[in-house]
Amino acid sequence: MKVAIVDRQPATIAYLRHVGPYGESIARFWEDTYVPWAVANKLGADHARYGVSHDDPSITAPEQCRYDACAEIAPEFEATGGALKTTLPGGKYAVLDFRGTAGQVGAAWASLIKDWLPSSGLRLDNRPCFEYYPKGAAFDCKTGEFECEICIPVAPSE
Repeated sequence: MKVAIVDRQPATIAYLRHVGPYGESIARFWEDTYVPWAVANKLGADHARYGVSHDDPSITAPEQCRYDACAEIAPEFEATGGALKTTLPGGKYAVLDFRGTAGQVGAAWASLIKDWLPSSGLRLDNRPCFEYYPKGAAFDCKTGEFECEICIPVAPSE
């Protein structure tokens, strides 16, 4: 597994929240809720996007898992349509490049956290974990395949 340690800068984001199981329902949330909102707010493919997972689905009931579909915005952006604003904190993140489908991304997350992290000499810290979709990130609407960077916040082990 090829994982890079990256210093990320803080990012101002506008987000819409999905509550429910991770996986295919999040793909539908992006398509049915986020995309129309982003188009209405002129936040197309020329804006970086983030998917922020707030809960560990191995310990949180699927119907209670929280996920935010986000667009990177200028600080002066006025959030509309039920969107909220916040700042994703900067700092050191372990980053795994991913290309696959919504049905495959969970296994990549699990591998990074359960296989790579314990042997890395680092620990997970309390900043959010997220998927980063840079400007122009690939998405194939026929296969559902997409690319992103899976980012977990890390700190030295104590």
